[in-house]
Amino acid sequence: MFGFLCLLAGVELSTKLAATCRTHNGFSFGCIVNDTWNVLGRVEPACLRLLTDHMSLQLPEVDAVRAIVLAAARDAGLNQFRLRDRSVKEDGTVVTQTDHRVQAFIARELQANWPQFTFMGEEMEHRQQARIVGGDGACFWALDPLDGTTNFSMSLPFYGISLGLVVDGMVQLGVVYDPVRGELFSAASGQGAFLNGEKLTTPDTVIPIRRCIANVDYKRLVSQLADRLVRYPPFGAQRNLGSCVLEWCWLAAGRIQLYLHGGQRMWDYAAGSLILAEAGGAFTTIRGLPLDCRTFTKRSVVAAINTELQQQWLAWIVENDERLHE
Repeated sequence: MFGFLCLLAGVELSTKLAATCRTHNGFSFGCIVNDTWNVLGRVEPACLRLLTDHMSLQLPEVDAVRAIVLAAARDAGLNQFRLRDRSVKEDGTVVTQTDHRVQAFIARELQANWPQFTFMGEEMEHRQQARIVGGDGACFWALDPLDGTTNFSMSLPFYGISLGLVVDGMVQLGVVYDPVRGELFSAASGQGAFLNGEKLTTPDTVIPIRRCIANVDYKRLVSQLADRLVRYPPFGAQRNLGSCVLEWCWLAAGRIQLYLHGGQRMWDYAAGSLILAEAGGAFTTIRGLPLDCRTFTKRSVVAAINTELQQQWLAWIVENDERLHE
């Protein structure tokens, strides 16, 4: 963890700086080796202040965060199926009063319990969201109060709540709840992923791509790549379920094996990507870049249940996406 904190401050670590301590709910530096302080002496004052802020950072208990998400779902009646009134936002996405109700409930509870973390929700103004994400060493919650709103508004039972805690671009904690099936997915960095308290582990055996089920969102792919996928699919079957946050978790649970999406916002992938990573899955963008939370722009996703399968899936996409050869 000390290596992570030094990276926040732009410090290059020597191989000697290996000993660190981590408490259950925070960070302790009692067993850092002596020459650590020589490294810290080379840090710029502004970076040092950032580093010490992170040293004293207290991360929430996952159980407490899970309880808030569950309470928000109960309060909003997310397990009730009926047609809902909805409106369309400027970006073309659908929103209901339930989206706003869940966001207000969770924002209030997070602020009451952990006021040290900024809050960012999907239903906030775009300018405010961008300012939160773009802050130096930003520590904030990223909430999608109801992902799969179109499904929800039309009584199609596949939607969920997603909440992630981002610390300087990296997701440290994630919770995703499926109120229809009562499935609560969660993960904390370095501590594994869980579904209703049972540990999730993706298969590490290599399944041939031609046997895999792929969740592919064609709508956000360029037409040339989408056409190739339809005409010459490398996988065995294709699905598109309509809720990014649950699709990440179904991948982590091994229910689907491949995933492709042309453009997700941070609240779509923050919690789910941590859950998949902690379960043993792998993911990049279509261009093979890391998927982190350092930018507010939409990001593509190429993911699979393990690293080898993800590399094969990405290789097929690169070979068949003409943009990547320009």
